[in-house]
Amino acid sequence: MTGLKITDHVLEGENVEIVPCDKDSGLFTNGLPDTVVLHYTAAGSVSSAVRTLTDLHVKASAHLVIGREGEIMQLVPFNKIAWHAGKSEYQGRKGLNHYSIGIEMDNAGRLNKLEGEYVAWFGRKYLATQVLAATHKNETVSGYWHLYTEEQIQCVQQVCELMRDHYQIQTIVGHDDIAPGRKTDPGPAFPLEKLRQRVLENDRQSDEDIPAEEEVHAVKQHAIVTASALNIRSAPNASSDLVLDPLPQGTNLEVIGEKHGWLKVNVVKTGWVKKNFVRIV
Repeated sequence: MTGLKITDHVLEGENVEIVPCDKDSGLFTNGLPDTVVLHYTAAGSVSSAVRTLTDLHVKASAHLVIGREGEIMQLVPFNKIAWHAGKSEYQGRKGLNHYSIGIEMDNAGRLNKLEGEYVAWFGRKYLATQVLAATHKNETVSGYWHLYTEEQIQCVQQVCELMRDHYQIQTIVGHDDIAPGRKTDPGPAFPLEKLRQRVLENDRQSDEDIPAEEEVHAVKQHAIVTASALNIRSAPNASSDLVLDPLPQGTNLEVIGEKHGWLKVNVVKTGWVKKNFVRIV
């Protein structure tokens, strides 16, 4: 996404839609906001989240909702205090609504595994390739989390960079940083530490932005080779070295990751195969 800018505290650019929401607590004081708080919506879609956040009977709002394809809905102008943080505290300050921009990301959040399927609290089922198995930083037991898309993460990074330059943002935190024990968003599927480093410490790579994850999922699957012979390589590209002789049709694979159209698999040793030539089972 290119061409984003802020005019009179409103975001302008492609894929930006303004949805007026009157749920705010007035203007920030001078020098604020200086913080961005990231959330997941725990909803099934952008439109569902926006309906909830603009519902006058719901005591919550946010400045932005960012969709899975990088679309942006702005509800509250950036110079007004939205109702996204709730009871919160961070580095000696309480009530983070009064200091921060709230960005909601379209994501189902924590999922339950029921009879081999991954199910959100609102009943929608998700494929294993959309799920990360991980332990939340504030918890001790592993759980299942809906993955963010790369487009979504790139959009959040760009918006945060724009906020940093326009409002002198000093801090980027998750809702789980300011309300630990009460909130788990944005959760372990979002690369918050990488984003924080890239935006606030200027640690950007020249040829790539933040990946959604080093590998797109951590929930193991099994697959069968469908090609007559399939090369297995040391990296997810056609020019990398072969690590084994070509795998014959019918070879069983354990899928442990996915990246750029390639699957990371275990056979006798780990390597990468072209996704088109295997069948997930």
